[in-house]
Amino acid sequence: MNTARQLLPGVPWFDIPDPASPDLDELAQRFHLHELQIEDTRHRPQQAKVDEYGNYLFAVLKHLHPGDKPMFDDFDVFLGSNFLVTVHQGDAPLLAKLVRRVQENHVERLDRILYLLMDLIVDEYLTYLDNSAEDIAKIETEVLERPEPQVLREIFRLKRRLIDFRRNAAGMRDVVNAIIRREGGLVGDDLDPYFRDIYDHLVRAVDLVEAHRDLLTGSLDIYLSAVANRTNEVVKVLTIYGTLALPLVIITGFFGMNLHLPWGSNPHGIWYVSGLMALSIVLVLLYFKWKRWF
Repeated sequence: MNTARQLLPGVPWFDIPDPASPDLDELAQRFHLHELQIEDTRHRPQQAKVDEYGNYLFAVLKHLHPGDKPMFDDFDVFLGSNFLVTVHQGDAPLLAKLVRRVQENHVERLDRILYLLMDLIVDEYLTYLDNSAEDIAKIETEVLERPEPQVLREIFRLKRRLIDFRRNAAGMRDVVNAIIRREGGLVGDDLDPYFRDIYDHLVRAVDLVEAHRDLLTGSLDIYLSAVANRTNEVVKVLTIYGTLALPLVIITGFFGMNLHLPWGSNPHGIWYVSGLMALSIVLVLLYFKWKRWF
């Protein structure tokens, strides 16, 4: 086998970093893995699920790749009484942490390795949600100080990520729940308390997603209110300008008529008219102030 690796000496744990590798077919033939489940490992992505088939258990776990654009990837596991096969796409830094924890705790049971793997995967969920909470706090600050279109785009981007996160976290919660409910299976019943701890973390993760979505919805409402208030302020200023110009238009229109008018022959008539227009502006502003319109 060229790509399959036995990660620990003396432990029948084989890791395949390429689902298209022929080594997967060789392991499938050796351990009698069903062809439909081999097909699931090669046609990604799949929904998180667990299925006990014959003498082994097949699980599709959703591994979160952190970064600027976090994304979920399938991490497939075949667990038998005398073998463990993990399949993923490309390098998985998670495996180095898993191998280190297995060695530090001197773990030899294959079902316990499965537990440690799922525990590490779920821990990354909570880390992502902590970082997401910080991003949401920044959004809440920006939406009050700078309600601009890029802030709106960031809100919708975070909401889409949370929707995707919730779907995968809920699927993982169902997987863990299914493992806990099985009795006398390939996963020892003595590990049920450990899997319940993972289940509690997943429930907390899903609840945090809902809380974060509510915060983003509130930020969206604040953004829309801020934009509406800013629009109202602009309209108010333009209305004031238009109202102040109205008496000026009337006065200039009146004195622009081709008739004999007061001050028509007075050398200081232009100043009288200008004073009248200035007085009209002052009277209009005093009226607005009295009505508390600004």
